[in-house]
Amino acid sequence: MKSSIKAVLFTRAAVLAVFFAAACAGAFAKDSALYFLAGGQPDATALLAPPPLPDSPEQAADMEEVRAVYHAAGSNDMAEAYSEKKFSVFSFAPAAGAFLLATNLPKTAAFFEKVQSDAAAVTDLGKDFYRRPRPFTTDPGLANGKLEKSFSYPSGHSTESMVLALVLADLLPERRDAIIAHARQIGWHRVQIARHYPTDIYAGRVLARAIVKQFKQSNAFQKEFAEVQAELTAAQKQPRNAG
Repeated sequence: MKSSIKAVLFTRAAVLAVFFAAACAGAFAKDSALYFLAGGQPDATALLAPPPLPDSPEQAADMEEVRAVYHAAGSNDMAEAYSEKKFSVFSFAPAAGAFLLATNLPKTAAFFEKVQSDAAAVTDLGKDFYRRPRPFTTDPGLANGKLEKSFSYPSGHSTESMVLALVLADLLPERRDAIIAHARQIGWHRVQIARHYPTDIYAGRVLARAIVKQFKQSNAFQKEFAEVQAELTAAQKQPRNAG
């Protein structure tokens, strides 16, 4: 009897050891992929309030707003939302200025790829923790276009676009309002095509500010930020061809 109990306990311990080793390996892999953030900071699950509970009045109200926004969206808004499936800092050229071109700004391109990658990693951990189904999953009548398989809360588009905007606005303070407005629009477009609830968008904006605050504690971030600032300043001084 004692030997069988010992065998069960040994088996459980072995399983737990394997699980713990795998979890550590996964955490290490995630940390090693980060550029400017320390692993686990900021923690979306500690920072954000949970999304509305399923079948709650709060969830019902959130869904009703999605339906209303989706049905009110014009064709231009829908087309623009679809075009933003993939975006980068250079998507902000209409707000920041025509000089913001990937072909002319290699340091800017590399820096903001790292910024966006870190933001996506933090957001994905939040999504996988909360596992909130997207609006079109809960209400198939909202399904349109190519549908995502990931979860809804917080919104990746809202988080990443606002992170890009906040950093870019620090580099181009004279264009700050237009840049931030553009990020807000990218986030709201996701409600217009029923990819997200409004609460997903708002959570993304909160998370974005925490991410940027954490960035600023990184020496590597500050070093590259200064290099990008110099590159952008030089690019703005370059004469542009007429016509």
